[in-house]
Amino acid sequence: MFKEDVLVFNAKTAELLSHHQVEIKQSFPKEGWVEEDPKEILQSVYECMDRTCEKLTQLNIDISNIKAVGVTNQRETTLVWDKETGEPLYNAIVWLDLRTQSTVERLINKTPGRNKNHLKTGLPISTYFSAVKLRWLMDNVEKVHEAVLSHRAMFGTVDSWLIWCLTGGKKGGVHCTDVTNASRTMLFNIHTMDWDPELCKYVQICIHTVLYTFFLKSGPLTGVPISGCLGDQSAALVGQMCFKDGQAKNTYGTGCFLLKNVGTKPVMSDHGLLTTVAYKLGRDKPACYALEGSVAIAGAVVRWLKDNLGIIQTSTELEKLAADVGTSYGCYFVPAFSGLYAPYWEPSARGIICGLTQFTNRSHLAFAALEAVCFQTREILDAMNQDSGIHLSQLQVDGGMTSNRLLMQLQADILCIPVVKPSMPETTALGAAMAAGAAEGVSVWSLNPEDLTEVTSEKFEPQINPEESELRYARWKKAVQRAMNWETTEPTSIFSSVPLGFYILGSMFMLIGAKYIAGQCESE
Repeated sequence: MFKEDVLVFNAKTAELLSHHQVEIKQSFPKEGWVEEDPKEILQSVYECMDRTCEKLTQLNIDISNIKAVGVTNQRETTLVWDKETGEPLYNAIVWLDLRTQSTVERLINKTPGRNKNHLKTGLPISTYFSAVKLRWLMDNVEKVHEAVLSHRAMFGTVDSWLIWCLTGGKKGGVHCTDVTNASRTMLFNIHTMDWDPELCKYVQICIHTVLYTFFLKSGPLTGVPISGCLGDQSAALVGQMCFKDGQAKNTYGTGCFLLKNVGTKPVMSDHGLLTTVAYKLGRDKPACYALEGSVAIAGAVVRWLKDNLGIIQTSTELEKLAADVGTSYGCYFVPAFSGLYAPYWEPSARGIICGLTQFTNRSHLAFAALEAVCFQTREILDAMNQDSGIHLSQLQVDGGMTSNRLLMQLQADILCIPVVKPSMPETTALGAAMAAGAAEGVSVWSLNPEDLTEVTSEKFEPQINPEESELRYARWKKAVQRAMNWETTEPTSIFSSVPLGFYILGSMFMLIGAKYIAGQCESE
């Protein structure tokens, strides 16, 4: 499951006034497939808006004081709907989904030198991004194929679907997105800041404009402008107020996402990171870029331990289990359930647990799971330091997993730098609110550095010596190598893993044995 939230902030103080949250189910129809119901997503937004407004009324806050709405969303999750009926044509394919691996391999094989990286988009060719999901929908879902042929199909990430529905749907809804979401489709040129005709032609879609300001046409906030839209990780960067070149944040959610502001000129990575649009806060404002390290499985490992293995009942139980032993006792867990993202971009990797002994128990496994999140962050931070040449002196963090104090301490120990956690962890929603409030025509939230409210925070200092940290990290890297090349879309022979010499010798021994047995039978 993941959660849908509506939160209301005070534009002067950044204080959270009210919120409501609803859980959304994810379905797993086949191995490696992850889907969500677009109607359930939309309904949860309406429910959250209604309940949040009711809570504001109970607090004697007039909802007419709400001046703007900001939208933030999972960036790469992809869906297609019918613009005439307003109906989704298939479930939303979630960013983690692996069904497009064969498509990705074909694309990589066609590129010169089998180069995964695409300089126009700043992204590697990967199952992660929207274009290959759209290509799969067009090729494999008859309803989508028919709607494309009859010009009824609308494609978008979750922000596009919600904004279209909230601004009227089939009765004039606005079909749009923003540059942070657009930059995650593999169709957007981050240098020209526009859709790339060559890439769009390949997937054969009609591209619409980016977002500025539109108005809600349903629900308790009818008439309020939707004036801000940011992909979730960009929103967290804004919410952490990382407006200066070199500032960075790491968000711990289903996955883990470390973004570093690199200013108004894109920096292309040589160490497996993405170059992405960080934000563009206004029609005439310059775009700012970020280097990003994306980890597929962070909080999702907690859900796996709970739902699949049953070794914990709640996420809070994981922290207690791990704290009881205070060590993994040499156990290492590489949760490559969806392959490995940054810095490897290796879809063939699969999860492994290694270093097990008879002494290993569920507490050690719980500790290893938390360490895995921290080790993956260390890998992308190392790559980021190499690309930028500037080492972070501390790491700003946010997201649901930051409530786990043991995880935060482990992160500081493994990075060998302080970890700083804000007292208000909902920085993603705060960033969307800041963008909406600062928009042209709304202007109720100043983003000038001197006007930004200082956020209280807690700092976790490293408590182990660097030598121990490096030893544990080196063993983690060893475990990662063992997770590589487990899965392939190519058919394999049962003899493919047997060295040829052994196979020939084995065949000879079998023939000699057969002749010997035949001779024995004849003599009897």
